[in-house]
Amino acid sequence: MEELRGMPVVKHIAQEVGERMQKLALKNIIPTLAVVRVGEREDDLSYERGLMKRFDSVGAKVVSRVLPADASQEELERVIRECNDDRDIHGILLFRPLPKGLDEKRVCELVDPRKDVDCMCMTNMAHTFAQDGFGHEPCTPRAVMELLDFYKIDLTGKRVVVVGRSMVVGKPLAMMLLKKNATVTICHTKTKNLREECKKADIIVACAGVAHMIDETYVSEGVIIADVGINILDGSLVGDVKYNSVKDIASMATPVPGGVGSVTTSVLLKHTVKSAEEL
Repeated sequence: MEELRGMPVVKHIAQEVGERMQKLALKNIIPTLAVVRVGEREDDLSYERGLMKRFDSVGAKVVSRVLPADASQEELERVIRECNDDRDIHGILLFRPLPKGLDEKRVCELVDPRKDVDCMCMTNMAHTFAQDGFGHEPCTPRAVMELLDFYKIDLTGKRVVVVGRSMVVGKPLAMMLLKKNATVTICHTKTKNLREECKKADIIVACAGVAHMIDETYVSEGVIIADVGINILDGSLVGDVKYNSVKDIASMATPVPGGVGSVTTSVLLKHTVKSAEEL
């Protein structure tokens, strides 16, 4: 089985982005992402550190806009408006979920769609579903597509089963796959005969958020698997796929960690550079 690792994709994106940033540098433009964070959640802090390292590696910037955990709706909205109006900020990322009492949907809709580099607002989600080439797509499903493209996996006519129906991954990913001429079935944890649906697939994308949900009984010989799941099981980071049980059946599969997740921050970087080019 071929392991579809994310790091070669990350390096490829860095090279592509680097060439575009050289042209921006001639105009004295440094692609800059504003991270808006409420509170000090450790998972947010860890992701923020990873973002800064990835952006810094190519000369882009991440600036933090941090509010206390008890910040009011008005304070958060003020920060979003300031980022919208700041010409030196090209992308905005709001760490979610927000603390209780804050209206997350309202805040997301306040973000300028041109700076909404992770598809938080419905304007960009509409563009994603239309696949019309405008706006920014959600970073995680785009990371799946970047990975499939890099490893030259032709989707035309392939039967792809997406196990997961969230607006963050499953639904927008289905639209992206359709654009590449795949035949897409969206399944979920309540799907009847889920095993049988998965066994018909040429490609399985696991994004239901259930640790080790997909095992050897779900897959057919030669299937390609993209595992988007990030779960903690017995103190370890694992995907939605029970990797060791499918590795002798699948022809290709992404590991967790080291697969799709490692590409996501590079997609965020790519979107921020695109925004810097267009604003």
